[in-house]
Amino acid sequence: MSGKSKLLKVVLLGDGGVGKSSLMNRFVSNKFDAQSFHTIGVEFLNKDVCVDNETYTMQIWDTAGQERFKSLRTPFYRGADCCLLTFAVDDMQSFKNLSMWKKEFLYYADIQDGNNFPFVILGNKVDVENRAVNEEMVRDWCNLNGRCPYYETSAKDSTNVDTAFKAAVERLKELEELMDERPQHGHTVDLRKKPKQSGGCCN
Repeated sequence: MSGKSKLLKVVLLGDGGVGKSSLMNRFVSNKFDAQSFHTIGVEFLNKDVCVDNETYTMQIWDTAGQERFKSLRTPFYRGADCCLLTFAVDDMQSFKNLSMWKKEFLYYADIQDGNNFPFVILGNKVDVENRAVNEEMVRDWCNLNGRCPYYETSAKDSTNVDTAFKAAVERLKELEELMDERPQHGHTVDLRKKPKQSGGCCN
């Protein structure tokens, strides 16, 4: 295994209060603070992970979910390698807002094909008693949105946190391999476009 790690920019998105900061802190430092406050703007932490005998440095960007921080968070979407869309299983509105978050991310990250971008969905706070969002609803949403992986997590008791973050790397690798299997298709489209452009310039 080489000693060099690959840097991956990972963006955590979702409504304020769903536990994005708690998930990041649990994953990176294995700590949970029940008194943690809402993120203001953007903050990030790094953690090295090993997937398939390769080392990756995950640079995790935790973004503020409130609307008033939109102008602070959106510049950080560009250059992201994967995105963790997060909701809380006891908050139906945070689940309904996943589509809005996905749309915002794709627009500001300037990504044309959302189905070929590595999104992973996190349903956080599975430790709570009053659950509002059932797993089947989320699976249906995921199937309609590029079949993205779904993990139910709890930052409080550490359920699935490591697994979910590593899944973002696995999803990235999986989609890259799929793209590598069909490179000739992309080239034929590009070649058709180029003569048109050059023809327009010459006329």
